[in-house]
Amino acid sequence: MAQGTFHGRFVWQELMTEDTGTAGAFYSKVVGWRAQPSSVDPTYTQFGIGSAFYAGMMKLPDEARAAGAKPQWLPYIGAADVEATMAAAERLGGRVVRPAHDIPTVGRFAILADPQGAAFAVFKPAQDGMVPPAEPPLGGFAWMELATSNHEAAFDFYSKLFGWQALHRMDMGPQGVYLIFGSDGMQRGGMYKLQQERSSKPYWLAYANVPSADAAAAAATAAGGRVLAGPMEVPGGGRMAQVIDPNGAMFAVHSAPAKAPAAPAPSKPAAATPPAPKPAPAKPAEVKPAAPKPAPAPTAAKPAAAPAKPAAITPPAPKPAPTLKPATASPAPKKAAAKKAAPKKPAAKKPAAKKKAAKKKKPAASKPARKKAHGKKAAARKSAAKSAKKSVRKSARKAAKKSKGGKRKPAKARRKK
Repeated sequence: MAQGTFHGRFVWQELMTEDTGTAGAFYSKVVGWRAQPSSVDPTYTQFGIGSAFYAGMMKLPDEARAAGAKPQWLPYIGAADVEATMAAAERLGGRVVRPAHDIPTVGRFAILADPQGAAFAVFKPAQDGMVPPAEPPLGGFAWMELATSNHEAAFDFYSKLFGWQALHRMDMGPQGVYLIFGSDGMQRGGMYKLQQERSSKPYWLAYANVPSADAAAAAATAAGGRVLAGPMEVPGGGRMAQVIDPNGAMFAVHSAPAKAPAAPAPSKPAAATPPAPKPAPAKPAEVKPAAPKPAPAPTAAKPAAAPAKPAAITPPAPKPAPTLKPATASPAPKKAAAKKAAPKKPAAKKPAAKKKAAKKKKPAASKPARKKAHGKKAAARKSAAKSAKKSVRKSARKAAKKSKGGKRKPAKARRKK
């Protein structure tokens, strides 16, 4: 297994305890794990959620109890080569607690102790390709913490054994320096000076990832455990609590802070406030001046309605246009012709009146009707001319009669002359 992928990563946690039944019920309530016997060894219990398992539990061996061992959690760290890691640990001042041992179809492991005395195990899976998830899921482990007599010396040991990096040293005041370590640029845990009131022997403390550290602490108390610290906030966000289970094993829980999506969430309803969500983003420039009144956003519908009107008018417009224009234009030249003929016969006042009347009346739309009207006008003009001639002749005869004394020659005499 390549360095930086599996080697040096925390891959499993194991509880060694005296009463497995009580412990199983306790952790199911605190973390939400499902306890299930292992298919390889029914005496070994697996803890997990769904089909994924993150921890195991076994009864504390008699020889270990006789040697003074107490219930505790043991971290398993990935190793590319178990034998080579054991040899390196001994060269760096550590010791082998249990030599390498195979678990059928599972993998090979060994239990070691660092120079300060904290116990840990190294493990290589039977099949290559096993890599822990980058982000710890619920029920998995979010953090590992080493309480030791000399955290700088301990870090030197683990960094040479697994390639860990010192990412940050945090000054905790009277409690000393808290060293945050990691691998591949990711934080994995911390180390600090052991507080004697808790334990006289260095130990690793695992933090399980839970939805709520406060709820987990309350569940631990209700299930017969005891809260050592917390629930409280931790640097970088989130909350934690440290507890002791009914058998005396120390354990911790951690809940991540609320994710940042809560901040952008208000912007979404703000954008959705206009009644017409589609047109509103289409014209943000128009909405800016009227930001306090997002409702006017529907005015964007007006430009859409404006083009609809010309579109509705243009199709019928070409048809009526040609029929109306010729109808109004055709009588115009004829009226002009009538006006030219009028000055030739100034005496005919009546026909002029008729022409004015004709102007008021709109000509018929058809050509035969216009011709008929024109014929009537011509006949009227001829009759008017005839009557004018007769009146002129009549007045001329009367004038001649007066000049000759009122005597008029007989028609025959006038013809002879």
